[in-house]
Amino acid sequence: MFRVPVLAYHAVNIAGNAYANNDHVAFAADLRLIDELGLRVVPVHWVVDQLLGAADRDLSRCVALTCDDGSNLDWFDVEHPAHGPQRSLANLMADFIAERGAQAQPHLHLTCFVIASREARAFLDRHCLAGQGWMSDAWWKPALASGRIAIENHSFDHNHAAIPLPGIDGMERGTFHAVDNFARADAQIAQAARLIDDVIAPARTTLFCYPYGHVNAYLRADYLPHRRAEHGMRAAFGDGATPVDESSDRWNLPRYICGHHWKSPDSLRALLLQAP
Repeated sequence: MFRVPVLAYHAVNIAGNAYANNDHVAFAADLRLIDELGLRVVPVHWVVDQLLGAADRDLSRCVALTCDDGSNLDWFDVEHPAHGPQRSLANLMADFIAERGAQAQPHLHLTCFVIASREARAFLDRHCLAGQGWMSDAWWKPALASGRIAIENHSFDHNHAAIPLPGIDGMERGTFHAVDNFARADAQIAQAARLIDDVIAPARTTLFCYPYGHVNAYLRADYLPHRRAEHGMRAAFGDGATPVDESSDRWNLPRYICGHHWKSPDSLRALLLQAP
């Protein structure tokens, strides 16, 4: 038996400098809370391996960490034009190690789900962020080389409403529920994997995360399980707000989203104490 809560952050979520409105502040506090509760951080790949029977590890009292959208803020410190200096998620992990020692959390790791299309990322940077060039892919390989971060698939362009281009195969923008046929799924998932893999080679993506947490029956029950040779994914993550365990659907693995499923250290504490 295993039950592992998978936590999700968005490094671009900076609306102030408090826990409730800044995922960097929350991430730093949460690393210490996880450690103080005697829980172990493990790579999310270990959780998938255990689910699929590809490994047999003791995952009791473990937590896995993920981050969506993929931005320079995952890896580089930045100066936010409205909210000042922001420590990257990678450097917040380094700060934790410097403070508590490498043995406190020897498997400390973060899986970053990134958007493949450079054009889409440029639009999102200009129209949804601060226009500072924070959606590059220059950090992906150095992050991988650190051994503390994995780069995984968050779709071709998120089918984001802020991108002023026609949706693939004419689909409505602003929802991933619309990715409901082979042409749309192949473009958003398999094409994304190829593009990301080109940047991070020889590493390869093997995990997918649904944009917006939108999971439809076609992707979960048809495309992802039956087209594995084309897209290369081993599992996919949504936002079901329960721990991953032996009964979890590999094509819709649950996660808890910072700012949505918990908004304070106390609420995360309660969530984690209920999970093991």
